Amino acid sequence: MKIYHGIEDFKPLRNAVVTSGTFDGVHLGHQQILKRLREVAGKVDGETVLITFWPHPRLVLFPDQKDLLLLNTFEEKAALLREFGIEHLLRIPFTREFSKMSSDEFIRKILVDTIGTKKLVIGYDHKFGKNREGSFEHLKQHAPEYGFEVEEIPRHEVDHLVVSSTKIRHALLEGDMDTATELLGRPYGISGRVVRGQKIGRILGFPTANIEIDHANKLIPSFGAYAVKVMYEGTAYNGMMNIGMRPTVGGTTRTLEVNIFDFDRDIYGDTLNLQFIARIRSEIPFPDIESLKKQLLSDKEAALKLLTN
Repeated sequence: MKIYHGIEDFKPLRNAVVTSGTFDGVHLGHQQILKRLREVAGKVDGETVLITFWPHPRLVLFPDQKDLLLLNTFEEKAALLREFGIEHLLRIPFTREFSKMSSDEFIRKILVDTIGTKKLVIGYDHKFGKNREGSFEHLKQHAPEYGFEVEEIPRHEVDHLVVSSTKIRHALLEGDMDTATELLGRPYGISGRVVRGQKIGRILGFPTANIEIDHANKLIPSFGAYAVKVMYEGTAYNGMMNIGMRPTVGGTTRTLEVNIFDFDRDIYGDTLNLQFIARIRSEIPFPDIESLKKQLLSDKEAALKLLTN
């Protein structure tokens, strides 16, 4: 997959089959669009192109709103799109100036002149351009003059629940990993660098890697203990993770700590990729260290059952 960091880097393609959007999460609904994009490209001997915007438009248009949490960093999104067979990823820097571009200007300048679009595939109720004025109806009406065809993919449902990034965010913030996994089509993941902590886990007999997330808007699931898969240097390990304030040992800030089972290596400064398989319990304070140790033993037993079934 080729990644372009602006329209100036992109050269028009002979037979471009295109979609656009933020694609936060690359969930099952998005995957329907990607599947259709590949199908169409295969039929017309074309190349798949996905246009996305970074930073997320809401972060630029509403900077005072601190509540937007993203399912993917750009790097995570790009890796997923590569897995789903996208050949060209055009990342357009989203600015206030760009947000003023009309839908017609977006179509002519980007879809037609920059990319050379032959077919546009968009998701249900997709809007674009200044004030989200562009719509499927507008595209369909004017497609002949633009010189490309347009197709809309209907909304995707799982068990009568419309798949959306917003629903997945809500599920993760409530600790509902089953729903999040179902709507994403895979376990939710985070990536972070291992940093030095207070080594309390080692004292408890459960040494942990403290994870630092570099992206302030990356969504971290609700406080609690989780069964996780840990990817390190191409190998998957079982583990359990705690997200929270560590009230039993007087913690005052949120930490992300993962105990990797059957693992004893110095990995400070390295990056771990984690997948949340299930939530074991919520975070609770314990009366003493011994009670916490007993709970950690119980958590490990529960995590192993969840991870090896």
